[in-house]
Amino acid sequence: MPASWVYAAVVAARNKAYDAGWLRSHELALPAISVGNLTVGGTGKTPVSAFIAARLLERGFKPAIVMRGYGGDESLVHARLNPGVPVVIAADRVRGTAEARAMGCNVAVLDDAFQHRRANRDADVVLLSADLAGPVRPLPAGPWREPLTSLARASLIVVTRKSASPVRARELLAHARRFAPDKGGAIIHLAADRLVAWLSGEFLDLATLRGKTVLATAAIGNPRAFAAQLTEAGARVEIAAERDHHAYSAADAVGLARRAASVDLVVCTLKDAVKLGPVWPREAPPLWYLSQRVVVESGAAELDRILATLAVPGSTN
Repeated sequence: MPASWVYAAVVAARNKAYDAGWLRSHELALPAISVGNLTVGGTGKTPVSAFIAARLLERGFKPAIVMRGYGGDESLVHARLNPGVPVVIAADRVRGTAEARAMGCNVAVLDDAFQHRRANRDADVVLLSADLAGPVRPLPAGPWREPLTSLARASLIVVTRKSASPVRARELLAHARRFAPDKGGAIIHLAADRLVAWLSGEFLDLATLRGKTVLATAAIGNPRAFAAQLTEAGARVEIAAERDHHAYSAADAVGLARRAASVDLVVCTLKDAVKLGPVWPREAPPLWYLSQRVVVESGAAELDRILATLAVPGSTN
């Protein structure tokens, strides 16, 4: 906790410096929307960022995903979800957005940039997870990067849920908006969709999981929510969790493949599959990942309103 108090004080001082203009935000080369959160991992930034990029593509924009690329997995996930959308890896989002413009893009989606305040973007979508439980404690005692009062900087507050109930999501959104009553809100369900074989691309319906024993391997911010989705589909789940962004080695893959002999299926997330799949033993049973659908359960008009602020010359927005 003492370290958390120091961390919280530094964050508060930094935000005050930006609010007062003592630290300068820089204009970006493109209209930009940031998708971020207040916690470390587990809110669905990558699928929501990919969803927003796809929506912009449908509207006639030429979007780019600009991100730090920590861990190497999220950029690969973006490339798989939106093959036609460039991914620019840049810790400095100001420089990364300039690179995106040089590539012919006309709008940028900044994945995980809410705390990157030197980049002066047009809109901030801030995610909160309804699946996250526990007290609001700053790093390193808890997962919180910033307090709920920072929601005042948001353009739109989005509550995401995987296995959490719709009621829990609505309650969290109502609580969050007490800290930013003039901000819009939305709820997004990151719904389990189907199983996909990493190597062959074969699909299986979720109903296949009913009664099956599944080894769920996950190196994500909230592996319990992933396991809960499999359990809700009727599977008996054994979980093999690693730290977020864990870089799977060939030895890791061999160890998991050995455990596959005692279960019906080995299932991971797409974020894990892009790293585990390439080292998965060819002679082992198939590695499956659980794909997700982004379902806007409420606040679709609010999300459209935010996207409409990104109009650029020549777009069909």
